[in-house]
Amino acid sequence: MRDFDDTTLWRISAFERMQAETGSSGFARLGARTQLPSTMQAELTHLRRAQRSADVLEVVGLCVRQRESALVLLRHRGLVWPLTVFPEQGLYHLPRPIIASLQQGNLDLQVVGVEAPGLRPPGHVMSERIGDKDLYHPLAPLLAALAQFVPRAQLLEEIGGRAAYRLAAGFAPDSGESAGALGPALRRLRKEIASLAEIASWPGMDRERATRLLNSIYLQGGLMVLRAHHAARDETTRGERLRNWLRLAR
Repeated sequence: MRDFDDTTLWRISAFERMQAETGSSGFARLGARTQLPSTMQAELTHLRRAQRSADVLEVVGLCVRQRESALVLLRHRGLVWPLTVFPEQGLYHLPRPIIASLQQGNLDLQVVGVEAPGLRPPGHVMSERIGDKDLYHPLAPLLAALAQFVPRAQLLEEIGGRAAYRLAAGFAPDSGESAGALGPALRRLRKEIASLAEIASWPGMDRERATRLLNSIYLQGGLMVLRAHHAARDETTRGERLRNWLRLAR
């Protein structure tokens, strides 16, 4: 069976069959036989142990936080989408537009593999590794879309816990985040320091919208997380902690 390429979306069944038969993802030909950096491997191992390795936001957020390029294989609408992220350049490569597709359904969206990137960003000295330039796009709109549309509506681990939040000075969010109630919320966060619960109580907001907004701002590099500020509050309420404890005790 030949390897997959970076111009076609393959059905998840073909991808899984390739893994079962060869032990390979089928995308190995995209790059040299290199591995991800050890620090990224260690964090991916942590995510696997915490049963969060399939979480798209956690994995893409890891790439962004470490500023390391990676090939992130996504399951979406029964297909495998080979997403190559280039945080250093603020770009990503994907053979088909995904943002509009996320708006139409996202229940099966998850990470099925993470590999060293085979492609290189435009302008790289390894010109033979640069893909179709029309398939490279700015990363920020994708980060905003993932935060908005992924099935998970829970704060990323790095910004959760007891905290208060504010927009970093000079941060310009993706234009799509200024619509509806998000615009006023963003303007307030430029001037105010608020906890998740406070943001969720603002007009037009709720806990899920506030969570998704904070994740999006964080991924785009515009969130100040304040742990010692007097406005800092626990991410979960006492009632939520009690319900979680009762559920685990059953």
